[in-house]
Amino acid sequence: MPSEYVLPPYIEEMFKFDVTDSDVEVLKETLKDMRAQVRVKFFTSGNKRECFSCSETEKLLNVLVEASPLMGSEKAIVIEKYDLETNGDMFKRHNIDRIPSIMLLDGAITYLGMPAGEEVKAFVETIIRISTGDHGLSESTIKELSNLEGRAVIETIVTPPCPYCPYAVLLSNMFAYASKIYGGGKVRSIVVEAYENPDLADKYAVTTVPTIVVNGRVVFVGLPYETQLLKAVKRLAQLEF
Repeated sequence: MPSEYVLPPYIEEMFKFDVTDSDVEVLKETLKDMRAQVRVKFFTSGNKRECFSCSETEKLLNVLVEASPLMGSEKAIVIEKYDLETNGDMFKRHNIDRIPSIMLLDGAITYLGMPAGEEVKAFVETIIRISTGDHGLSESTIKELSNLEGRAVIETIVTPPCPYCPYAVLLSNMFAYASKIYGGGKVRSIVVEAYENPDLADKYAVTTVPTIVVNGRVVFVGLPYETQLLKAVKRLAQLEF
């Protein structure tokens, strides 16, 4: 695990998850059109000194489960929870070395850190799109992703207050989702919360978010168009990462 990093109180406050009854009703309305069950792998720790946001992340996930509709006898969102203290084998199996981490589609989409603040929007929308099969990408993008030569890892560095980050995250997540469905999973999307992973933010010299990295190379600072991200993915997919 990365070395312990103590956040200032004003930053830690960004990761507090408070929800009202009205918020829950909005979530229920938002999630009601889910068509297939979505399973979420959640890697966490009960040690607050190890992970200040793990308990808040679990609150968020539990609220989403409760707000999701029933599919048969189960909820449409299902959480598979793995604790560092008791499920170390699962951490090793899935190559998880940061907490909290969230995996969708067996790791095609991975969150390093809590989807807090504005990021909740993209996280919920990602789940809905996986459930409904509506990736929202153009036919030409799907064709290019299905025939992609090489592999691409898209890292999107974000912070909770960033209003543009959710759009960048959703685009990257849908590239990974579409690749999983149509292209053999050659594209992965990793969402990196900068405050919880300062070493990764420093690695890419991040000063503005969203910052988008493809195969270890910074390609965008800000929100790209779909065609721009596709061009970067195609150009860098064959380079080793």
